[in-house]
Amino acid sequence: MAAERAATVLRPAFNAMVGSCTRSQCAVTSRLSARSLSVQASRPRRLLRISPQHVRHESSGAPTEKIGRTGLYELHARHGAKFVPFGGYSMPVQYSDLSIGESHKWTREKASLFDVGHMLQHEFSGPGAEAFLQRITPSSVSTLPKYTSTLSALLHRETGGIVDDTIITRLPDKFYVVTNAGCREKDQAYLTAELESWKSDSSNPAVEWKVLDNQGLLALQGPRAAEILLRVLDEDDANPELDLVTPYWRNVHALDLLHFGHSFYAIIKGTDAVVLISRAGYTGEDGFEISIPPYATEAITEFLLDSAKDDLRLAGLGARDTLRLEAGMCLYGHDMDDSTTPVEAALSWIIGKDRRANGGFHGDSVILQQLKKKSEGGGVSRRRVGFVIDGSPAREGAEVVDEAGEKIGNITSGCPSPTLKKNIAMGYIKDGMHKSGTEVEVVVRGKKRRATVTKMPFVPTKYYKGEVP
Repeated sequence: MAAERAATVLRPAFNAMVGSCTRSQCAVTSRLSARSLSVQASRPRRLLRISPQHVRHESSGAPTEKIGRTGLYELHARHGAKFVPFGGYSMPVQYSDLSIGESHKWTREKASLFDVGHMLQHEFSGPGAEAFLQRITPSSVSTLPKYTSTLSALLHRETGGIVDDTIITRLPDKFYVVTNAGCREKDQAYLTAELESWKSDSSNPAVEWKVLDNQGLLALQGPRAAEILLRVLDEDDANPELDLVTPYWRNVHALDLLHFGHSFYAIIKGTDAVVLISRAGYTGEDGFEISIPPYATEAITEFLLDSAKDDLRLAGLGARDTLRLEAGMCLYGHDMDDSTTPVEAALSWIIGKDRRANGGFHGDSVILQQLKKKSEGGGVSRRRVGFVIDGSPAREGAEVVDEAGEKIGNITSGCPSPTLKKNIAMGYIKDGMHKSGTEVEVVVRGKKRRATVTKMPFVPTKYYKGEVP
């Protein structure tokens, strides 16, 4: 394969890529001692230098019906991908080497590589960036340590409804934010309007917003993800860029201190591309998300695949959906939308303690009231829960009914669980019926099927949070 040829990948200017940084900003203060890892992986192939397009957004772009492609479309085609439209992009749903069920199992047992480059990556910087994000989300952004992330949500001003779910990462000089591809136009319109409102008050400090168009994003997921990642991190002490990042991450035990929700800058072996690596994912397994400059995305993807041919396979949207459902994770537009608050969506944990005490975010009057006890006039009328269903699997839209046949909820996602060999689903149910173990029925193709309200995740998550003593 082309990736087997040793080469150097050329790099565009640092100030035009995600994770651009100064020497002091990218340095990590602690040192780890560990034995070195011997690596046999090949190096990425040489690519022509293509400058990434960082676009400053002052207003949302015009709507388009054209189906987009990520920078890995041709690679997917070479690997036998079957494509489907998703989030405005033509994305692989599976590959010719594995069925969706087999790919799901492979991820749980070994490791899979997902192209999530359709997701929208942003940077917010400037003296007002923290306060701006504090306004539009319920998260404790002000207390988020450097190189750490949090799940959050963009909120509507009056209702507290979820515009989109998002991951926010604090970096030394900016915030790195990832939002959903399917909400691209809506999110850009929302953020444009919010920034215009922010700027209309002359007392607010400046905020700069960049969208990292065409930026690559890979999700390396599975129990062997860490050892695969270590094979490709740069070991060359002579590399002039290593003093900009963290060269000791190449050591075999170096990822032991990188817990779930933490990030670092690194250089991929054989390249001079600085990537941002976050221990995160959407499968419930240990794993990493890697943000890559556009010019290097394909070469680094091929390099990863070549470095672990017996352990790593490409995986598509089919396996990603069954994995995330087993992990109890929401899919925006299905399991939550503009009418759903974080409390209803069982995401109250994203609301920081200081935010509960002081408010100051969009929809705070609604959300903080919902967090109160029923005796204080609080609570919600519905809650997101999990279900295990007898018989046929329940799909989105199926009604949940009580023993009298009265509708008390609805299914938002459902599938047969490849791991549990049971039919699982996620949805909303009337408050008071949401406790685990409650017996209900779900109407599947006109027939009532017994179902049990179940805690999520359905399959225990394996996020790395440090070794258990």
